[in-house]
Amino acid sequence: MLCLFCKKESGGSRSVEHIVPESLGNTTGTLPPGVVCDKCNNYFALKVEKPFLEDPTIVSLRFHQGVPSKKRRIPPLSGTLGPGLPVTVYRHLDGPTAGIIDTTTEAFRWMASSESKVVLSLPSPSDEWNEVLVSRFMAKAALESMASRLLDSPEGLSSLVDEVQFDPIREYARYGIGKLWPVSMRRIYEADKAWGASAGEVVQRVWEWGFLHTNRGEVYFVLALFGLEFSINLGGPVVEGYRMWLEENSGRSPLYPDGIE
Repeated sequence: MLCLFCKKESGGSRSVEHIVPESLGNTTGTLPPGVVCDKCNNYFALKVEKPFLEDPTIVSLRFHQGVPSKKRRIPPLSGTLGPGLPVTVYRHLDGPTAGIIDTTTEAFRWMASSESKVVLSLPSPSDEWNEVLVSRFMAKAALESMASRLLDSPEGLSSLVDEVQFDPIREYARYGIGKLWPVSMRRIYEADKAWGASAGEVVQRVWEWGFLHTNRGEVYFVLALFGLEFSINLGGPVVEGYRMWLEENSGRSPLYPDGIE
């Protein structure tokens, strides 16, 4: 078996590859050991996913949505108290308390003496994500998602590794070779939207993905994280074709061709 990215022998690899980081709630969208070799797996974890997950926008999103890391820790979030006094808030999933507020002695004194309502201000998640960080993550996830559809076809998986058409995005994801690969970003539903499930349950959709094949011969990988849709072209660093497709289809997401209720 050859690695999807470096194309080197990967039969002895032991690491399971998460298409979307586990720290964003993904426990099922994975590739078995060997599809991505241990060396590439470690590289992506440190050089692509770690900077992505540590971006302030992602930290704020994970905090507000209560998304824990693999160690069941929600990242703390810094904000201000009252007249701009610094504060850091920690949320707990387990234990007797919902969280802890860490601040300065000055802030405690101000709270004790204040006669007005104490206001805690925390940054809200933005829909404007860092495209440089998102781009390589999307390039990686696009190829891995395609590989996940070929797990029952060893010949198809081998063809994906050998396909020279995907070498530019493969090398961009793994080595950062080439110019910035643009990503279309837009919100298609609210992050905390409640979705109906079986047995009358209500669930929240953290992530979902799919592919779009346009009549111009382009293939786009489309990923939604907490209702924010990202799209990347597997064939080249352009997204104009995707925007044209949206205009021709009344702005409907390829993930929801019949619209979102």
